[in-house]
Amino acid sequence: MSLLLIHQAQMISTQNNAEQEIQNGSILIENGLIKEVFTQEAFERVKAHWLGTADQIIDAKNHVVIPGMVNCHHHMVQSLTRAIPSVQNSELFSWLKGLYPIWAHLTPEMVKVSGQLAMAELLLSGCTTSSDHLYIYPNGVNLENSIEAAQMIGMRFTATRGSMSVGQSAGGLPPDKVVEREADILKETQRLLETWHDPSHGSMLHVSVAPCSPFTVSQELMKESAKLARAFGARMHTHLAENDHDIAYTLEKFNCTPTQYVEQLDWVGADVWHAHCVKIDEPGMALFAKTKTSIAHCPCSNMRLSSGILPLRKLIDQGVNVGLGVDGSASNDSAHILNEARQAMLLARVSKALEPFGCNAGPSEMTPRQALALATKGGAKTLGRSDVGQIEKGFCADIAMFRTDTVGMAGGAIHDPIGALLLCSSQNADYTIVNGRVIVEKGELKTIELPKLISQHNSLAKTLASSV
Repeated sequence: MSLLLIHQAQMISTQNNAEQEIQNGSILIENGLIKEVFTQEAFERVKAHWLGTADQIIDAKNHVVIPGMVNCHHHMVQSLTRAIPSVQNSELFSWLKGLYPIWAHLTPEMVKVSGQLAMAELLLSGCTTSSDHLYIYPNGVNLENSIEAAQMIGMRFTATRGSMSVGQSAGGLPPDKVVEREADILKETQRLLETWHDPSHGSMLHVSVAPCSPFTVSQELMKESAKLARAFGARMHTHLAENDHDIAYTLEKFNCTPTQYVEQLDWVGADVWHAHCVKIDEPGMALFAKTKTSIAHCPCSNMRLSSGILPLRKLIDQGVNVGLGVDGSASNDSAHILNEARQAMLLARVSKALEPFGCNAGPSEMTPRQALALATKGGAKTLGRSDVGQIEKGFCADIAMFRTDTVGMAGGAIHDPIGALLLCSSQNADYTIVNGRVIVEKGELKTIELPKLISQHNSLAKTLASSV
């Protein structure tokens, strides 16, 4: 038995169903799970026992404590190609065409090291659970390279087996040399599900099925992938309706909108989440609400590539579940999940003002607490996790703690620590706890030697960029 006590936090945002916020609260963690959440009054009655029993005590008096945040969409390998000059000012399709030839030279080592780097950045920002959409597999690369990175660094992980099967010669976007045979894709995906997918409570690893996009895979692969995922009780993920070119491609090739396309292929439901959906239309919103299909909202990437603004308020009001994603490290170019929540909030507040005749957006479009909910329980639901995203008895002990006595929080945290966390400058976590294990302690990553990792990553990034 291992007991960890988070003692007398300035404020705890539980994100539980009652939306409880606890001033001077404490959290008791046992063997990776939350054993008890105490109000100040309740803890006073038992503090002599637990202060003397706990194996580790974290003094949280100058901290705001939240559930570990959840990242629902990422391409971690892209951290190797951040800020490539030739695509700094490109939209999605030209950006992809500029980077596909570089990614064709990826190696297993590059995937593992870039995964560790991306996860380190996420963990330092208070993210405890992340998905990753790896869809290119040259030179012996496989999904185990990413899984190994997560196991080494200590992140709760949803590894999605992405794929591309339609190259340029068949009317797709990627070069033929980076696509795979569909029979091979399905066989490998089944092997990964059989080997790695663990749906149990508190699991550290899920595997999901994730054909890349309408412009990189066939309808047949989408259908067969859905059958395979559902046979294993696994979730399904893809890109959808990301920008105007994406919409035009689907209309031209399939004579339908993107949401009509996924409906026809049985790619809607409570076991499906789609990335971006910036250009989703009103019928698509209604479809997603009806079928309980989730969306991974990636505001920074959508702005970086000038894709547009997700109609976030409309989606939430219609009952669509939305989580957050940092997206690719080369289209953001960051993996700071707290900043993503902040940007989602700010972008929602101006979105209506940018619509025709719209001028009444206002701050009420997205509050700090609503943005935090997207990053925590919204993300957990998006990834099909009922055991993370809340600070509640029986939930996984995934927790992020942020100092309130910093320059960036001065003058804010004294009024409202939770509101200040989203309204003030985005900062790194002081503590990040995953499965009851302290991964970030006093702002430092404990599981990986970060300077060595950065040096190794930069060396590999130079090698990759010089390969074309």
